[in-house]
Amino acid sequence: MTRTWTSVTLENLPEVAAELLQFASSHKIFCLHGEMGAGKTTFVKELSKTLGVSDEVQSPTFAIVNEYKAGSGDPVYHFDFYRLKRLEEAYDIGYEDYVYSGYYCFIEWPEKVESLLNFAKADIFISSDNNSRTITCRYE
Repeated sequence: MTRTWTSVTLENLPEVAAELLQFASSHKIFCLHGEMGAGKTTFVKELSKTLGVSDEVQSPTFAIVNEYKAGSGDPVYHFDFYRLKRLEEAYDIGYEDYVYSGYYCFIEWPEKVESLLNFAKADIFISSDNNSRTITCRYE
């Protein structure tokens, strides 16, 4: 299944986040693809808000993973694998415990750990041009 949103701006990002979570409601793991500065972290912030996260969502670039609480009280995990140099680093942080937990996981730079992502997930592709973005969500 694939769905694309075009001309996405900061103003309509909350609506797109809600629609995307509804569209891919059978999935809890989302891999965000896009160039540096495409808006991956900004979109994770909006997805998290939609789930009721009230904490300030920040890029976990140095921590690799941040944990937030959804409105339901369930954890929401946000990964940023950009600085990963070896796959072993993902194992060191216990990534398996997170992705097999059954809770929402948002993964930035999944290309760095692609061989570890052999389970059901939804891929989000973000491309930007000027002040708008195109967001595509695809899953099997």
